[in-house]
Amino acid sequence: MKQILQSLKTGNIAVEDVPVPSLVAGQLLISTSCTLVSRGTERMLIDFGKAGWIEKARQHPDRVRMVLQKIKTDGVMSTAQAVLDKLDQAIPLGYCNVGRVTQVGSGSSVFTVGDRVISNGRHAEVVSAPFNLCAKVPEAVSNEEASFTVLGAIALQGIRLVQPTLGETVVVTGLGLIGLLTVQLLRANGCRVLGLDFDKEKLALARKFGADVVDLSAVQDPVRISESYSRGRGVDAVIVTAATKSSEPMHQAALMCRKRGRIVLVGVTGLELSRDDFFKKELTFQVSASYGPGRYDPNYEEKGQDYPFGFVRWTEQRNFEAVLDMMADGRLDVTPLISHRFHIDEAEKAYELVGGSEPSLGILLSYPGLEVTQEARTVLLGTTRSPIPSPARAHCSVSFIGSGNYATAVLMPAFKATGARLRSVASSAGISGVHAGRRFGFEETTTDSDRLFADSETDTIIVTTRHDSHARFVREALQAGKHVFVEKPLCLTLDELASIESSYTTTASSPILMVGFNRRFAPQVQRIKQLIDSVSSPKTIVITVNAGAIPADHWTQDREVGGGRIVGEACHFIDLLRFLVGVPITGHHRTTMDSVLKDTVTLQLSFADGSIGTVHYFANGSKAFPKERLEVFAAGRVLQLNNFRTLNGFGWPRFSKMNLWRQDKGQRACVQAFVDAIQLGLPSPITVAEIFEVSRVSIELAQ
Repeated sequence: MKQILQSLKTGNIAVEDVPVPSLVAGQLLISTSCTLVSRGTERMLIDFGKAGWIEKARQHPDRVRMVLQKIKTDGVMSTAQAVLDKLDQAIPLGYCNVGRVTQVGSGSSVFTVGDRVISNGRHAEVVSAPFNLCAKVPEAVSNEEASFTVLGAIALQGIRLVQPTLGETVVVTGLGLIGLLTVQLLRANGCRVLGLDFDKEKLALARKFGADVVDLSAVQDPVRISESYSRGRGVDAVIVTAATKSSEPMHQAALMCRKRGRIVLVGVTGLELSRDDFFKKELTFQVSASYGPGRYDPNYEEKGQDYPFGFVRWTEQRNFEAVLDMMADGRLDVTPLISHRFHIDEAEKAYELVGGSEPSLGILLSYPGLEVTQEARTVLLGTTRSPIPSPARAHCSVSFIGSGNYATAVLMPAFKATGARLRSVASSAGISGVHAGRRFGFEETTTDSDRLFADSETDTIIVTTRHDSHARFVREALQAGKHVFVEKPLCLTLDELASIESSYTTTASSPILMVGFNRRFAPQVQRIKQLIDSVSSPKTIVITVNAGAIPADHWTQDREVGGGRIVGEACHFIDLLRFLVGVPITGHHRTTMDSVLKDTVTLQLSFADGSIGTVHYFANGSKAFPKERLEVFAAGRVLQLNNFRTLNGFGWPRFSKMNLWRQDKGQRACVQAFVDAIQLGLPSPITVAEIFEVSRVSIELAQ
């Protein structure tokens, strides 16, 4: 299918061939009829992409501070690579979509195949959207009209925050699409409206919709005019829908308001606010969060948990419905807002208009209507096959399930470096799969992960998806007789672990099962292992992880999705202790700080030879401190490893230090060992007994 993508690095727009997205529980698959270009938002994205490095940094000073801090802890080269990987992405554009439902994910009692719906889907021939971000389109509303629904909901939410009453005077600053929709909705609410803009055509439209206007291009004074308009009392509220770096609209808003007036920011402006402006009048100021309650709440948007109607009357979905109702009965007229129409094949012309100086307002994109077939879920990338390995080495053809940041920044480059054949990459939405597939030379990309298990040309599956899907994909790969490399964790529960053990022991082909416990393969850790293996007495090992805080609503904190930070992350360090000591774990204990997230913990392990190990996994430290520190105490000697860059020995004969120019956590060596085991017929780099042991201990420590 066709989809509009933008390069984050260059800002270039292209219509790409992308697989049809997969159907997910709680979501609709929609064949697109029409989409609306949100000129303000999408122009900002284009401008950011086209900006140089210095301008990009100026626009995001908070990110610059993060980069500088990472340089201090991880080094220049590692940080530079991380920044380049982040910018080397293709991002999908658009969030105003109309189409017909072709498939319904499990869990819906509202939507059926054939329904005409709006969603915040992208500019693509087929989109997947959560139930709560969709609404049925009334028969009286055309596809073109319905495409304005999402922008209408943004305008409506700003008005709901202002809480206008019949007869109040409200100023709308900025008469773009959202501003003109705001004018109409305020007029329908019985308000007197004063619109401000520089564009005479937009001012004329606002006048047509019943507003009085101020022409800023004619150097009219909006403060003086608003004072007269409000009969000398000051306006009741100001809704700022402008997009500008200047803070002047906010200053003007404060001057125009009456005492205890309300200001709501819907657009984007500078926020250098004057305390004096707000203090004397006791003004209230609020920033509107897009479409309404539920926005950015993963429980509402991703899991479909609606807010109780009696307590939250207007959610983002119910705002969609209200806007559509207003269109259906004629109180909201969006037809005059349409300035240009393009077919999806002409999308690049549409974006030349967005980024240029020619006047435009509502730019519509039309679509031919794509039939969703199984074949449409896979796109051939035209990449030639990797060279056939030498007779001494067996074949290794790898397919990835998942193409997120870690996969594209670390694992795919590592597998490419081994010379393995890169067969296919599967992703749920298709976009990241296309980008990764072309970047690293995969032969195809797909949104049908089941295809990989049945593919006779794939003998190795790499699983890099969210943690809650790991167990299922590992089991299916083993049952298909494929080798498996799964990014940690192996699974989230003891029941899942038992099922994987059963699948492994009953597989006739004896495939290699590997978890990406890369730290044991780091060169400095390998050196530590050599040194401490010469000591027969028990060891004491302390690992301090300055993990940093992760918000409670992040998916990794969700026990059902991410498993929590012990299972999802601290398992790395449990495995590292198990590797260094070299004997089974005989006991374990967890001490947790009394906090809401329970992710600041101390894990204590005991081993069969009398050694003890401690993992301090802390989320309450400073980012200026090294992220990982390993200390080994044995036979009157000490080894200290800081952030996988500097290793110092104290009391060791003929060893004092081993320092690296750049951080190396062993990812490439881990992947190389796995591929070598397949191609040379070697044992698994990590025995399955250790993998199952570490996984079991990690899960038990998290309970």
